Amino acid sequence: MLNNRTFLLLVALITLCAKSWSQPGQAVKVVQSSQHKKVDIFIGGCLFTSFLYPDSLEKPVLYPLNADNGTAVTRGFPLNPQPGDPTDHPHHIGLWFNYENLNDLDFWNNSYAIPQVRKHLYGWIRNTHVLKISSGKTGLLIYESSWTNEQKDIILQETTRFTFSGSVGRRIINRTTTLKAIQKAIFTDVKDGLLGLRIAHQLQMPDSTRKPVRDSIPTGNYLSSTGATGNKVWGTRASWCKVFGKMGADSVSIAIIDHPANPNYPGFWHARGYGLFAINPLGEKVFTNGKSAKNLSLNKGESVTFKYQIIINNGKQTPAAYQLNRQAAQFATKP
Repeated sequence: MLNNRTFLLLVALITLCAKSWSQPGQAVKVVQSSQHKKVDIFIGGCLFTSFLYPDSLEKPVLYPLNADNGTAVTRGFPLNPQPGDPTDHPHHIGLWFNYENLNDLDFWNNSYAIPQVRKHLYGWIRNTHVLKISSGKTGLLIYESSWTNEQKDIILQETTRFTFSGSVGRRIINRTTTLKAIQKAIFTDVKDGLLGLRIAHQLQMPDSTRKPVRDSIPTGNYLSSTGATGNKVWGTRASWCKVFGKMGADSVSIAIIDHPANPNYPGFWHARGYGLFAINPLGEKVFTNGKSAKNLSLNKGESVTFKYQIIINNGKQTPAAYQLNRQAAQFATKP
């Protein structure tokens, strides 16, 4: 039984969470710079993120992702290294969407670190053009990209629709990506995919940074909709997952919500303590220890669509499980 004081404290905490979750929205401004091949997204007058698609990158990315307080929740390396940043996996940049094995080409691991003599084994996602941007209570960005081999032969045509919104202490990204096969496209069941981001050093799990001595900076942990935490989240299915920790004086979290319309829902969480936070609905074989596999095949002209929501919070506490369950239920109703 709860005593009176504990009960009142619990009610106050739930009320505070509810109020912080229902703050009025802030204005969103979306600004394109064709010269620099980027689109900047401002929320409440401050830079939230930039959509980057220069020729120097092997894929378009959202980088960095900033919380409402201006703190970057994604790793700085390799584009803007910060003190203490791990320098592994140079292909982990901001928030991205790609796959390790499409028609025997590796789109996931491609980066400047791959020797030129091996580049033919990798794929590129080359931005074709930005179709539409708009500003207001919600920001909109729609773009087209081509998934190609080294010779620029197109395998998939990608159309992605981003919406951006925010309020005090919260930022939300909705991503809808449709992939249309220009030629037969086979996603061979593999570990690395599909939607991924590389979290800031502080949000890594303690003792998970692959360093020979204890790293005192990381404070992070994972929690999924099934109640799994920490390293136990990896390889499990769940409708949402969040990483959370302390960054300065604030509690900060990033939550990714899966959509019931996605193939193989709910997806598998490829969430690593060292900082990779990804969801992969197509990598069933490795996550089930070979008990089952999911190989997605698209004939020429066929298409597949994936929808995800990303929520970034900062403040006295991060969203509770019941709030993320409610948010996931609302996201599930979005067409």
